Amino acid sequence: MTQLDVSGYRYTDSALNDSHDYLMPAVLRLLDDQGFPTDEKRIFELGCGNGSMASELSHLGWDVTGVDPSKEGISQARQSYPNLKLQTGSAYDDLVGQYGQFPLVLSLEVVEHVYTPRHYARTVFDLLADGGVAIISTPYHGYWKNLALALTGKMDKHFTALWDNGHIKFWSMDTLSELLVEAGFVDVRFKRVGRVPALAKSMIAIAHKP
Repeated sequence: MTQLDVSGYRYTDSALNDSHDYLMPAVLRLLDDQGFPTDEKRIFELGCGNGSMASELSHLGWDVTGVDPSKEGISQARQSYPNLKLQTGSAYDDLVGQYGQFPLVLSLEVVEHVYTPRHYARTVFDLLADGGVAIISTPYHGYWKNLALALTGKMDKHFTALWDNGHIKFWSMDTLSELLVEAGFVDVRFKRVGRVPALAKSMIAIAHKP
């Protein structure tokens, strides 16, 4: 396929951002729930951004490999976390050919930015070894939240139309589940995080490769 320029997402530093306040505790619990033995605590982070999450995972004993299309993000990561295995790359690259397969793939707040979600989902699937687990987060959309956004006049801000390299897809549990099942995943379940469930900021999909 034609290579797309997806390198424009901006990072000014290598710090965690506000979304990590509600995403990280849930993700760490989900990782603990998988029960991986120490010698299998290998994780591929698709969309590692500025390396902040990879750094936290590394401190907890995970062997992290990651890619992100943002040259600015990877530059920040290399300056602050030079020992991490983070490179420029995206779901549109042959990541399996470059890095092999992993028992776990993590991709936080990425799928809402991709031009071809089916290609992204297939890349996540292919990166997993048989029996592997994908943990994918994205902003949550559902009836009550969408209604609340409309009634409070916040829909324009939420849709980020004026944000260069911002959100271009808006996922519900149904549509994200359909995407993942179509790619070959099974046992797809969700956890909503940030605020009460009906108005959650994000949702986390946990999906298994047979």
